[in-house]
Amino acid sequence: MDRALNKLILPLQQGPDLSLGQFLKTVEECCPQTAYAVKLKLHEMANGELKDMEYFFYDLPNPYIAFDSEAYKTSVVGLFMRHMFLAYDKLSFSQVYKLYKSLQQYYHSHYAKPSDGQVGLPALVADDSDMDLTNPEDAVGDRIDKEELDTPLHESELRNDNAPSRGPLSQKQAEYFLARQAYLLKNDENKALKPAALQEELNNMLKFNPDFAEAHYLNYLNSMRVQDIFLSAHSLLHYFDRLILSGNEGKSNGDEGYGRSLRYAALNLASLHCRFGHYQQADLALQEAIRIAQESNDHVCLQHCLSWLYTLEQTRGSDSTVLTEDSVKMAAHFCLPYLASLGIQSLVQQGATQGKTAHKLMDALKDTDILHWKHSLSELIEISLAQTTSIWRMYGKSTMALQQAQLLLNMSSLEPVNFGVQQNNTEAFAVALCHLAELHAEQGLYGAVSEILQHLKEQFPPHSQHAKLWMLCDLKIQFERHMNEGKYHLAEPLVTAISALNKTEGLYRKAQVLKALNRSTEAYSILQRLQVHCEKTKCTEVVIRVMLSTAELHWESSGFSTALPLLLQALALARQHHLQSLASETILHLAFTQLMLGVPEQALCVLHEACIEPVLAHGAVMDKGRALLLTARCQMAVAGFRPNGQGQADLRLAVLAVDTLKEAAAYFFRLNCKERLRDVHYLQAQLHRSLGQTSQCNKSAMLFRLLDQELQSPAPPVSMRL
Repeated sequence: MDRALNKLILPLQQGPDLSLGQFLKTVEECCPQTAYAVKLKLHEMANGELKDMEYFFYDLPNPYIAFDSEAYKTSVVGLFMRHMFLAYDKLSFSQVYKLYKSLQQYYHSHYAKPSDGQVGLPALVADDSDMDLTNPEDAVGDRIDKEELDTPLHESELRNDNAPSRGPLSQKQAEYFLARQAYLLKNDENKALKPAALQEELNNMLKFNPDFAEAHYLNYLNSMRVQDIFLSAHSLLHYFDRLILSGNEGKSNGDEGYGRSLRYAALNLASLHCRFGHYQQADLALQEAIRIAQESNDHVCLQHCLSWLYTLEQTRGSDSTVLTEDSVKMAAHFCLPYLASLGIQSLVQQGATQGKTAHKLMDALKDTDILHWKHSLSELIEISLAQTTSIWRMYGKSTMALQQAQLLLNMSSLEPVNFGVQQNNTEAFAVALCHLAELHAEQGLYGAVSEILQHLKEQFPPHSQHAKLWMLCDLKIQFERHMNEGKYHLAEPLVTAISALNKTEGLYRKAQVLKALNRSTEAYSILQRLQVHCEKTKCTEVVIRVMLSTAELHWESSGFSTALPLLLQALALARQHHLQSLASETILHLAFTQLMLGVPEQALCVLHEACIEPVLAHGAVMDKGRALLLTARCQMAVAGFRPNGQGQADLRLAVLAVDTLKEAAAYFFRLNCKERLRDVHYLQAQLHRSLGQTSQCNKSAMLFRLLDQELQSPAPPVSMRL
């Protein structure tokens, strides 16, 4: 408790003035007993007489002799009390009386009802000039009194009302306010002021001091929160203008300080335009920054420019490998570990999309991790873990991805903890949590998914920079869930929202919905356009998924032999880029095609050799169910099973097929996938009938009929769907 109070005292002394309600709320959150004692003491003084306030000062512990208390002269409280005693002792009687009336107004303004009007106390304060004792000392006292006692209380960041801010802050209060808000915006945006409230405070601050450069920079950060490109660029330029005019950059460096501000202003402007997708304007600003940096021979600024240059090339879809490698070499030469590590991570990301093997990428990340820990680069450690999580997911290793995501979320930040806030609202945390939500959704754990998404919504509000990550993740999870449950009418409206966040993902899912609604011609047209686009942008994963969907469209017209070349091409791409999950899904499609072409033995062999094990180890619940359902159908075909009961079936394989269907049904039941369950019960009923198991046959037939009546849609032929 003492530790919490000690942490509370310094912000109360250094921060802006608080209203009584805000002050009591702050103390009560820390120590309810202390807050109650403060209320009693304030009530006693405000509702008593002047002597009660005087007794309060006399009753306080003396900071010069109170060795065992928190008010010792070298402590924070002791220093504040010494300052307070000296100021109080200098007050004349009239000033003490004004102080007492100000205390009463401060107290009663909190408890007064709006209808009271608060007329009496302000009138007393305004009229107490008649009580002044005219002597030479009062001239100085009046000035102190006017500056310190009659100044209206400034509304701070904890304010809950809508009253406007009324007075200027001192230099120290303003610096503390700006430092606190900037830190909270970087590390925990939810604890910072809301954008509108912070804008109001900054406007009030700039009204009294328009040349306050730091306030303009915080205004820039606040505008970025709400994606206000005009105000953010305006504030950024004002920040550098005020920085140059104030001479802060030029005091130690002369003309060099002026040039430094100009080139970093251009560099920041380039990053701002790049973030908003204005690549042409970003390129112009970046070229300007490079020109000024070259004239000044500023190698550090040039390295930052080079980092943004390859980033800009990547966002345009160009190959920036050579630029990135040059950037890493130069950053290492000039001993800039942060930029060198960022470059290596960018190379790893490019290598992953170009089909580099996992061990090479992990070795590169391991080397950068050594650099991160050596220089305590906490932010880059988080990025490295998030990148590793994404790479493992891309490769289809869900267990390893889950481990890396948990490692990041449970890691203690190396950043200094100020204001009781840990750094947990970075892009790396958002990426890890989104992966975690998708991994849980793949296993049908939608309750856990809701909790993760709720945390994401609280941690990354809709107006924040990284909110698009969880928005897209949430929409994709909803879409997949509706598609699995056969609720295509609910999945279709989500396509528009997904397209707004990611056009490629939206087009692919639109084709999925059209295919499910048997609008094959429209779906095929979209898939063809999407494949051409993704081949240009080298988005291999989507290319493979498009090929699989196109093959499924060929199945609908019984073009199984036509689908084979597409599937083989998709399998080659998946193996070339080491995409195990997509490779397993492609093998499932190949096995189904072989089954339809009349070679179930080969299909069953392919499933057991290259598909079942990775799918059951790392696949989604839906993929597990589909793989087992296909395995059971292959077992039935190999056993010589005929739907009409003719011929002698292999009983051993038939029994295996029954067990496999039972396991597949458990997976489909977890996802509430009723259409697939209907197919399973249909096959189970036929198997039990051929095995002479009448009761089990009747049970499966009854379950099939109940689901068929509930779905109220004709079941597609089981033989035509994977």
